[in-house]
Amino acid sequence: MENGGVYNETTEPQAKLPLRRRCGCTLRHLRGWRLAYKALQPILSFLAVIFEEIVEDCINCHGLYFFEFVSCSAFLLSLLTLCVFCTIAYETFGKDKANKVNFWTMLIIGAFFLIASIVLAATSSGSAFEKAACVFGFFASGAFLAEFIWDLWCSRKQSTEERSANPGHTQGATEDQPLNKPS
Repeated sequence: MENGGVYNETTEPQAKLPLRRRCGCTLRHLRGWRLAYKALQPILSFLAVIFEEIVEDCINCHGLYFFEFVSCSAFLLSLLTLCVFCTIAYETFGKDKANKVNFWTMLIIGAFFLIASIVLAATSSGSAFEKAACVFGFFASGAFLAEFIWDLWCSRKQSTEERSANPGHTQGATEDQPLNKPS
């Protein structure tokens, strides 16, 4: 009895846990245009980083340093979100949480990238590499903000469709009755 042998024959067999891939890569969460945007964001961010790193000297370097920080952060965060959408981490976090984090991340990265590109353009000494970094910074911020705007538009559209599916508060016969009847 101590080894549990008596109870094994009368109990139901244990259900086998579904096999999960440890690092399964899939593109089923990124279809069509979204895959292109998710791939384009780190590429543009990386190009902005490269051109910023090639700049040899600057007159006012604070704008360049701010742009460097933002572009490197945007590159790493865009790679991270791409990895979340393409791996089993998407199911681990859940669709709602992953999309919500992506929604706010795209807004924050896009806004900071736009500000950093404007600051770099304003403090630039005019070298070709600084101009190229600015251009890729503006393109990258456009890619981040475009995805944010698209997600915002889709969420607004979905919420209006849900409201139209349940138009108003339809009251039943019992809901029309007063709560306290005078006696």
